[in-house]
Amino acid sequence: MSNRREFVQKSAIGAVGLTLGGVGMSSKSYGRIVGANDRVQVGILGFSGRFQGALGPAFQKYAKEMNFEFASVCDLWSKRREEGIEWVKKHNGTTPLEARNTDEFYTQKMDAVIISTADFQHAVLCGRSVQAGLDVYCEKPFAETMDDAIFAKNAVQKSGKVVQIGSQRRSGLNYQAAHDFIHSGKFGKICAVEMTWNVNQPGRWRRVKEVASIKESDTDWKRFLLNRPHDNWDPRKYLEFRLFWPYSSGIPGQWMSHQIDTVHWFSHLPHPRSVAANGGIYVWKDGRKNVDTMTAVFDYGPLDNKDEGFQVIYSSRQTNESGGTKEWYFSNGGKLDLDTNKVTSEGGLKEKYAKEMGMKENLLAEYVLPQEKVETNSNTGADSLTNAHMKNWMECVRTNNLKTNAPVEAGYSHSIANIMTTAALRTGQKATFDEKTQQVIAGGKVFKY
Repeated sequence: MSNRREFVQKSAIGAVGLTLGGVGMSSKSYGRIVGANDRVQVGILGFSGRFQGALGPAFQKYAKEMNFEFASVCDLWSKRREEGIEWVKKHNGTTPLEARNTDEFYTQKMDAVIISTADFQHAVLCGRSVQAGLDVYCEKPFAETMDDAIFAKNAVQKSGKVVQIGSQRRSGLNYQAAHDFIHSGKFGKICAVEMTWNVNQPGRWRRVKEVASIKESDTDWKRFLLNRPHDNWDPRKYLEFRLFWPYSSGIPGQWMSHQIDTVHWFSHLPHPRSVAANGGIYVWKDGRKNVDTMTAVFDYGPLDNKDEGFQVIYSSRQTNESGGTKEWYFSNGGKLDLDTNKVTSEGGLKEKYAKEMGMKENLLAEYVLPQEKVETNSNTGADSLTNAHMKNWMECVRTNNLKTNAPVEAGYSHSIANIMTTAALRTGQKATFDEKTQQVIAGGKVFKY
């Protein structure tokens, strides 16, 4: 079906010179799109909590209107496969195909796939999926090692397939407006950014009941490890992977990847020049290996001009929620706050200080962004940003538009920042990025595991 749908789309588009933006289409519009009568068959790769709580519901919100359906469930754990099949039956009224692993899944010839597996598997499975001819929605973080990021980016760019990275802020009207405001010149030069993500949740990323019930015989531990070093079966690493390196970086991959992505987007810079970071497991002494508290300091700016740039300070803790989540951008004239969604003159250069230096006052006029709220609790559900992001991907798949809101290059960039942060945390050394080799360097060495 995939080849037939692509052939019909490309032939007709070439014949009439049709140009489609894929944004803001009404339900009637889909009926006029070439190939719209072909139902897009989508596979679920990883029937995870993230899929059940957000990605699946967001997809279902638009599936009927856009003629999409879930047609396969692939998960290494038999329990989740069975649950996934029942979930699709309940929401679709159809019985999907079942796949125990990607070898079986790729023979089923789906049109597209949603990847919501363990963090360290995202990039590799994204690369393999586009090589198998599938359009991909890939959860973040994109990659936790540069080797995985390089493989996946190259595979996507060669494939001509539609890929959306799960950085859903890029589909938020407030974030889009913030980007446009900054690039209009009205905000002035970014001089600093402060970001936090604080919770107080001892159960965050824990799966106590499932860890107690899962058996190695019910899953495929060897396949789970993918390209990571051999290790003995450990149900905590399988189900609570976000707490254990090298299966996840924890805070950088899970939370920072969202926020640092906006820095790259707003500044049009691909990655930091350097990162220094520290942190520790200060409260939750439950056997985890990833920190429960961290702070990272980034230097951003043109690589060929060290005198230009700005600093980003990112901090996160899982042990006290005071301060919540914030994203503050500063210029000499004021502040852009993506919690209140307002631009104000707060902190701007006042007349009395400007005058004494022969300068002029610099205070931004207040500007209000569209009001959208990022949900950061333990079960975010299909919030408005995830809904919009999923819809954008589905529209792009339907129209074969490769310019999704969060293309593979966005995932590659946030991966560089994440890996630099992980390297700084784990080595205690400042991390940099080698443009020639596309590798992260810390302590004079290429950072691996």
